[in-house]
Amino acid sequence: MKPFLNDDFLLQTETARVLYHEYAKQMPIIDYHNHLLPEQIAEDKQFENITQVWLYGDHYKWRAMRTNGIPERYITGDASDWEKFEKWAETVPQTLRNPLYHWTHLELQRYFGITELLNPGSARRIFDQCNALLQTPEYSVRNLLRKMNVEALCTTDDPSDSLEHHRALQASGFEIQVLPTFRPDKAMAAEDAASYNAYLGKLGESAAVDIQTYHDLQTALGLRHDYFAALGCRLSDHGLEQIYAAPYTDSEINDIFRKVRGGAELTEGEVLQFKSAMLVLLAEMDWEKGWTQQFHLGALRNNNARMLRQLGPDTGWDSIGDFSQGRALSQFLNRLDSQDKLAKTILYNLNPADNELMATMIGNFNDGSVAGKVQFGSGWWFLDQKDGMEKQLNALSNMGLLSRFVGMLTDSRSFLSYPRHEYFRRVLCNLFGTDVENGELPADLELLGGIVQNICHGNAKAYFGFEKVAAEAAAV
Repeated sequence: MKPFLNDDFLLQTETARVLYHEYAKQMPIIDYHNHLLPEQIAEDKQFENITQVWLYGDHYKWRAMRTNGIPERYITGDASDWEKFEKWAETVPQTLRNPLYHWTHLELQRYFGITELLNPGSARRIFDQCNALLQTPEYSVRNLLRKMNVEALCTTDDPSDSLEHHRALQASGFEIQVLPTFRPDKAMAAEDAASYNAYLGKLGESAAVDIQTYHDLQTALGLRHDYFAALGCRLSDHGLEQIYAAPYTDSEINDIFRKVRGGAELTEGEVLQFKSAMLVLLAEMDWEKGWTQQFHLGALRNNNARMLRQLGPDTGWDSIGDFSQGRALSQFLNRLDSQDKLAKTILYNLNPADNELMATMIGNFNDGSVAGKVQFGSGWWFLDQKDGMEKQLNALSNMGLLSRFVGMLTDSRSFLSYPRHEYFRRVLCNLFGTDVENGELPADLELLGGIVQNICHGNAKAYFGFEKVAAEAAAV
């Protein structure tokens, strides 16, 4: 029987252990998609206690607590931070075989040096020990990032955001690159006229454009795109149920925009046309600047209307959707490729039934101009666990080039989530190690180790152009 979470956790062969400990472990982290708050990095926030840094905003944990019968008061309600932590400690033993059990104890070990299992009996000791450490300078937000060997991270930002905290970070000389990501979902969300018009007012104010026509919207988004680029942005991101590729004309889009800007609700067909046009517009902007566009596809969001009204979105009421993905995705990518305006692209899939679809789709639009130009992104959200990662890695291996993969990201709101990169690296090394031990790959550690290091770090650094960003920042 192997000890739980020892140095060789998830590493089932000698080759896997060598690949992880000698090649993968020491590689810096490029976390190119997360939901960390740049304000907290800029101010180098010191969290008061483990609940604030660990449980606030983490809907993975919230879902588990609800399933365990914990009342909402102890999750998102007015219970004290100790009471919330106590209820999480009560839940942790019930999460066996859920990735939360691994993540919880990895995070306690890697950040706080705590190897004791979290349960009701240990809760007070662990709470107090973590809180004492969090009060020390070594546990400020920036030092938490340094502790995990983070080299660069990309936050997720609305086009209307001022990016004032990114500007402050760049002026501060903080050695870890903290770059914005352009997330224009709200600029496309015309299905609710009142909310959309309110957002257009905010966007117009940030761009100093009075948005009355579709041309005005294009101008405003272009100005904000330029502003993000000036602060080092190299990626955009879209959270969509599926790609939209309905046929449309410029005249139709102008009419649709006038209609919604006038406060009228659009038909379902008009919404699809408008979103299709917007995706093309934004994709062409990304191509012009050499950015990478990311598409997170397949989430069925806000399933519980009662709790959406009570708590709002992103509070743990989403699931995997079963949307049709192939045809519209092909049409969208083909349109851009036919005009030689297809930017580097990452496709993240939430439904494992579509893994092979995505793994084959990327090969249709890799044109030799960039290694791995169109990527099948890492397992995300419900799939960023051992089984989900292995399925994504196997599909990509079978139908593409795993060696050109840009690797893992946290997609997290917590500064304690960086052991997920370690988790991914262990899974990756175990897959390669198992193949070597089975005689399916050569025992060439120099070859394998180089590929592992590229997947963990080198591919992402080259693909996103972060070396160029660093050089530009140094020049300024």
